[in-house]
This record gives sequence, C-alpha cells and structure tokens, in this order.
Amino acid sequence: MKTKQLIYIITILALGSSCQKVLDKTPQDALTDLNFWKTTDNLKLYCNNFYSALYVPANRAEDQSDNFVPNSINTYLYGDAVVPSSGGGWGSGNWTNIRNANYFLARYHEVVDDPVLINHYVGEIKFFRAYEYFNKVKAFGDVPWINKDLNTNDSSFLYKARTPRQVVMDSIIADLNFAADNMRLVSAVERGRLHKDAALQMLARVNLYQGTWMKYRNISGWQSYLNNAVAAAKKVMESPVGYAIVKPTALYFYRAGDRVDAKTSTVAAKDYPLSYREQFITEDLTGNKEAVMPKIYIVNVLTHNLSRVIGEPGTGVSKDLIEDFLCDDGLPIALSSRYKGDDSAVLEFQNRDPRLRNMVNNRFLPKLFNNTGLVSDYLTPVSGSSPTGYMAYKFRSPITTQNEANQTTYDMYVFRYAEVLLTYAEALAELGTITQTDLDKSINLLRARLDEPSLPGGIMARLTLNPPADPNAVTITGQQRYGYTVSPLIYEIRRERRIELAFEGFRWDDIVRWNAGKLINNPKTVYGIVASPDVRAQYSSYYNTNMFANVNLATITDWDGKSKQVVSPYTRAMRVWNDKLYLNPIPQDQINLSKGALTQNPGWGQ
Repeated sequence: MKTKQLIYIITILALGSSCQKVLDKTPQDALTDLNFWKTTDNLKLYCNNFYSALYVPANRAEDQSDNFVPNSINTYLYGDAVVPSSGGGWGSGNWTNIRNANYFLARYHEVVDDPVLINHYVGEIKFFRAYEYFNKVKAFGDVPWINKDLNTNDSSFLYKARTPRQVVMDSIIADLNFAADNMRLVSAVERGRLHKDAALQMLARVNLYQGTWMKYRNISGWQSYLNNAVAAAKKVMESPVGYAIVKPTALYFYRAGDRVDAKTSTVAAKDYPLSYREQFITEDLTGNKEAVMPKIYIVNVLTHNLSRVIGEPGTGVSKDLIEDFLCDDGLPIALSSRYKGDDSAVLEFQNRDPRLRNMVNNRFLPKLFNNTGLVSDYLTPVSGSSPTGYMAYKFRSPITTQNEANQTTYDMYVFRYAEVLLTYAEALAELGTITQTDLDKSINLLRARLDEPSLPGGIMARLTLNPPADPNAVTITGQQRYGYTVSPLIYEIRRERRIELAFEGFRWDDIVRWNAGKLINNPKTVYGIVASPDVRAQYSSYYNTNMFANVNLATITDWDGKSKQVVSPYTRAMRVWNDKLYLNPIPQDQINLSKGALTQNPGWGQ
C-alpha cells in the first residue's frame, strides 16, 4: 500500500509589492506581503506553485528526433518552421516562474525561523529558477539573465540584451550548487518533493550538457563542466540512500506454454519476462531505489492519461532506433551472428537486447489483461496510429483500469537513477579517463538488469573499454552517423543512453549538445518495417485485408548489400539538416518590443 504526501499546487494571490504603499495595517482576510512572509510553512506553500513545471515523460515526447516518426511530418525538422509573430516560448507568460522565483528571493529573508529549513526552500526556488533558465538556454541560446524582482520602472532590465550563454549557464550552475548544498536529504522531506540528490542529478545533467555542447563546438574550457558532471553524479551514486538499478518482478508477461494468439494458435516457446517495462508502469515508486524523485499519482486526487494515449499514439518508432538495439551477445546487428535479419516481424526481435521487446510493441508484449487473459498484437498494424509498423509501448500498462480516460495512477519518474549512471560514464569517456571499473559501476549495472535465462549464458553481454567499431556508424547514404567520427567506446555509451532513455524525452537535447544534427539526414530515421512480399502476405493473411494498399514504400540498398522495400510514411524528399535548427527563432513581436536589445538567432533572418 503506498502512503503518499502530494505536493499540491496552490495559487498565492495578491502578493503585490504595491500593497505596502497602500495600507499600514496588516489585512486579516487576504494574503499580502505584510502577512505572508512570516513562516517557513508559507515558504513551502509558495514553492508548491512551481512543481507542475517539472517534466515527466509524455506521449510523442520524441517526435522531434530520430527516434519517432509522427503520422504528420515534423515541420521543424523538415525546415518548414518560420519565425513566429508572437509566442514561440518567449512571450511574457513564459517568464512567469522566473519572475515569481525572483520575487521570493527578494522577500524570504523576512521570515524568522530555522535557518536550515529556510535555506532548504530557498534551494527549491533556486532549483526552479535554474530549471526554467536551462530550458530557455536549450531553446534560444543567449537569453537575458534576470536575477531581481522587476517592476515597471526597471527599464534597464525590461529592455535587457541577451546575456552570453556561458554566463547564463554558470549562473544556472551556481543556483543548482546552492540547492545541492542547502536542500535536505530525501529522508527529511515528503516523497515527491525536491531534495539534495535531485538537485545533484540536475547539476550533473546541466554540466554534461554544457560540457559536451562546448566540446563538440571546439570551445575551450569544456573539461571543467564534465569534471563537475562526474563529481555531481558520483555524489548521487555514493548517497546514503543507496540508489540502485531495480529489477522488479514482472507482473504480466507470457510464460512458456501461454497462448500468444488464438487466430494462429501461437504458443510461447519460453518465458518472455518484462522486468524493464515494469519499472515504467509501477503503481508506487515511493520506495523504489531507482526513483531519485517520483511524481506521485492517486485515484481521484491526481491522475494522468499516458497509458491510454500510448495505445493510440499517432507516431511510430523509426527503423534507425530499432536497428540500434544490440544483439544479446553485445554486438551490433552488423557484426553479430545472432542477428536474424529484418525480413519478418518475428525474426527482427529475436536474440536482441531485451529492452527492445520491453518497449516496442510485439506479440510477446501484452497490451491488455482482460477476462480472457493477456492480449497482444500478433502483428503491429501499419496505420495512422503506427505509421512505421513499430509502436512505442514503454509506458503501456496492461491493466484495464489504467487505460481508462484520465484514470492512470502509476507513478512516473521525475529523476531516474539510470540517467545518473549514464551521465557518469559519458562524462568520463569524453574526458578520456574512464576505466573498466567505471563501466562496471555504471553502464554494466544497466546491462545486468537485463539478465534472464533466455539469454546466452543467462546474461546480457557487458560493455568493455574496447568494443568493436560498428559498421553502421556509416549510414546507408555513406555519411558518418554523427557528421563526425567518435571512438567506438563513446559510440557505444551514446547508444546505451539512447536505448535506456528512449521515449523519456532526452533525445533531442542529446542531438543538440553533441552537435549531431546530421543524424536527422539518415533515411532510416523516417523509415519503418521491411515490406517484402512475404511480410505483406503475412499481414494480408492475418488481417484479411491488404494493409499496404495505401502505404508508401521506399527501396533501399541496406548495409548488408541487400535491396529492400521499407515503409516510408512520407512522400517528401529526405530531410536535410540546417544548423539554424539547433536554436529556436525568437518571436518577431519580442524583437520589436525590445527596442533593439534583442537580436534574432543565426539563420532565422532579421
């Protein structure tokens, strides 16, 4: 039974500084500056307003990446986006949390109470200011750094030019350092509330982002950020909480002898446990050692809709991502004798990293549990819901009640320990100081979760310091996948990050910080399943209709030298990367209002 203390979102009204000029007497029936800044309880209530800003995984979170292929083209990646006339993430409402954070920081010192508790809530507010600014830097690059409570007379700030990116990032890191130094341990706060380790994980994330962003743009000083990322990640790894990569008991999966499909009388030849997927549909994460910080949901109090919408996503998984999953011997598909090929909806998933069948729809991943037992898709439809024939099911619960409209109650990760381990390994590898011991206490802990009797020797092969180079580092068009060459070890660590964190919303940020927009040029990032005559016949026989009658196909000569037809949801020419897409355009109305202080981002015109 989960015991949960929710962070309720309240609205603090009438906290205007002008109140002090109107009344000398403290009002008894309203919250104002005269009576609010009195107790730490009120500081806590003020902080509660910010929690809704924390990101949790969402359906179609990676449409703008090489992982997903939406039913309708992503206009941004196809170069159709234009400078918006207004809005665009820069409007006045987009700065509200930063303004409110600064408002708090100008007034909290009026509270006379336990300084440790006061500093904890100051740490929360500085965390949220850093969080908001980090999102703005990722979107726009240079942004005005404003660290004071503004009023209409502050023209020097209201018309402030953009602050250089690195200055803003250093200010973000300073805020997070304060938060990590002053926020209490997880044991001292309600579950679902920010704490020291959450701040450290965010600090590691920000430093990794900035360090790699600088390294792959040849900007000096990147090493210090990556060293900071390692240090912050290591503190979480050494936390007294004892975070761990959890392998829960899978509750709903096909066991040897279970009937997988009535129409074809298919029976599972072995167990197909789904321990990895279980982590993302677990009702209660409050005691879970992988949950550095969960978002907590309760029936009739706070619910979400993710499991339901995952079943009707309107987006497909790209063939490029499917092919990035290793085989169970730890080798890429181009090198492994275990790879069965892709000329079958069945063969492609065999002998692969178990995460593939844990997160992408297939006949051994139940999508529903009803009175007749487990139900799955024997073949994933090729349709508007799944335009590539691969459907993301990482967050799909088979429990019927979890799939009712807006009634999903399983908890979600705000900060997951797996990201800490990936950050630690990547930063060390980029610094060139990683050891096998480092891999064993990071990447290989993720691999160990995948161990099961169906694998060769019962284990998923571990990563070593000298993995073989993947021939698919060069795409079918002859390009280096990233637009440049990286060492086989960094290539494999990036692969591990892509697979472990797939569909959780990290992929676009990774592409940008690696200066790797040319990943988008790879045709397989918008292609789907192989549509050979045998595959089409298999679908037609099963569904009693020609499912491919109106499906666009493309012909490719693949890495194995074979000519193949693949599902190609779009008829437009292939995407061509433009470096301007690393940053969003600033809305034209904001440039006009700034009286010349704001300039447009490169490539977006004036």
